[in-house]
Amino acid sequence: METVTKQKQKVTTKKTIKISGAEAVVKCLLAEGADLIYGYPGGAIMPVYDEFYKYQNELHHVLTRHEQGAIHAAQGFARSSGKVGVAIATSGPGATNLITGIADAQIDSTPIVCITGQVGSNLLGSDAFQETDIVSISTPVTKWNYQITKASEIPEVLAKAFYIAKSGRPGPVLIDITKDAQFGELDFKYKKCTKIRSYTPVPQIDMSKIEAAAELINKAKKPFVIFGQGVTLGQAEEEFKAFIEKAEIPSASTLLGLSALPTKHNLNVGMVGMHGHYAPNVMTNECDVLIAIGMRFDDRVTGNLETYAKQAKIIHFDIDLAEIDKNVKTDIAVMGDVKDTLSLIFPLINKNTHQTWLQKFKDLYKVEFDEVIKAQLNSTSQGITMAEVIEVLNNETKGEAIIVSDVGQHQMIASRFANFKETKSKITSGGLGTMGFALPASIGAKMGAPNREVVAIIGDGSFQMNIQELGTVLQTKVPVKILVLNNEFLGMVRQWQEMFFDRRYASTVMTNPDFVKIAEGYSIKADRVSKRENLTDAIAKMIASKESYFLEVNVEKEGNVFPMIPTGATVSDVRLK
Repeated sequence: METVTKQKQKVTTKKTIKISGAEAVVKCLLAEGADLIYGYPGGAIMPVYDEFYKYQNELHHVLTRHEQGAIHAAQGFARSSGKVGVAIATSGPGATNLITGIADAQIDSTPIVCITGQVGSNLLGSDAFQETDIVSISTPVTKWNYQITKASEIPEVLAKAFYIAKSGRPGPVLIDITKDAQFGELDFKYKKCTKIRSYTPVPQIDMSKIEAAAELINKAKKPFVIFGQGVTLGQAEEEFKAFIEKAEIPSASTLLGLSALPTKHNLNVGMVGMHGHYAPNVMTNECDVLIAIGMRFDDRVTGNLETYAKQAKIIHFDIDLAEIDKNVKTDIAVMGDVKDTLSLIFPLINKNTHQTWLQKFKDLYKVEFDEVIKAQLNSTSQGITMAEVIEVLNNETKGEAIIVSDVGQHQMIASRFANFKETKSKITSGGLGTMGFALPASIGAKMGAPNREVVAIIGDGSFQMNIQELGTVLQTKVPVKILVLNNEFLGMVRQWQEMFFDRRYASTVMTNPDFVKIAEGYSIKADRVSKRENLTDAIAKMIASKESYFLEVNVEKEGNVFPMIPTGATVSDVRLK
């Protein structure tokens, strides 16, 4: 009897142990499976970093060269792995340097937990050294944030942080921890969060809406699907493919939806948007039923809302009620997890064929091919086109690589021309359009999917936004491939200046350093291509490398991205030249 009592006492002791708040942070991360984090140390977060040192066999911390690099790397990790990314920084400038990435994660629905150090609670509001009210600053761009001032709060708050970041529509969460809370002690006990009162991440499914949507789809003569990243976030790729195949519905992707459906799928008619494909943009204003799945009707997709799909009935599948009727008036809103709603609507959808309708997309693709694509892929000009580079990359990677693109002309060309066979293969900054995203994001993406080839496609302007993250590549030895398309311009801004400002190239000409020497200075193998005849061999060599590799391709200086929908124009007013 006495032995049993002692055993019970031993079990009870194991459930709660007295540790510091800093150690509690580490134990919470490990309990959530977050054993890979990105960050930069500083005074207010030093107690946590001291625990990182003690737990370095269990937890891997990646020292980036800037806090913005840390948050973008965490985004890349989250996007390629499907897990929650973690970034950590100190107070003041360390915390504020995370804000751009947090805003990026918010608008692109990326699950991130950010942990920032803060001055001691007795100094809050005193303008102490490196004190910044990061909770107030980050409130508009986080899904949730909270400031911890007592060590005892840490387990429950961090459990909530991970739950909120990954549940429902994912997004970033920021937890600010005062220094005294990190030093303080608590009886540690961790319980994962599975529910929060008044927070309903997944709305209840209304079967009548699903039935009404199915009836509308079955009656449609010219149905059209636009799918977004919600398909990927909901892990609904197979359900989505079965749905469109059964009803034979032409389907176009948003920028972030790319790779949710293989590029070569016969029902994939391209990408919508300002620099999307000609057919899906034009046919948006000809379909009779427009089915939006996991997308938010961004202005770059819709163009002029006064003329957008006015002839069509709109069905909107989404998990976030805030997106319904926000930009485009919906006839039927199907709320819920898209994996569940597509599964429920599938048996109600009639097997159908829309060959005549689908052929119209193919006919318009031929127009785009003859007017735009052929010239971009088979250029006779002296300069290499960006499209040629992506086409060679397609051949070398067989469409199996993860493409991480930055923001600008190269982003649009990569999105239009890259082939994707697998899901989670296109990672870019969509809604915020953050230059400097790709290099650190590619580091995170490779760590999140170590068995896949990861290629960062970056413009010369974007590359210099976070060029210091080559130091992270050097230190981690992560084998990312960095492909810089150098046109010596801020290309997208220059294109607008050419088209709408009479070629007044105000502050868009770039005088660049020797990128190859810089890469070699970080012990990264590097090469440069200026002639078309050397392009294939150079890209093949880059892809074949087992180590990180930098390749600069000097592309035509004043190449433009077409098709293009000018700002304020309707999606039907697509310019091919």
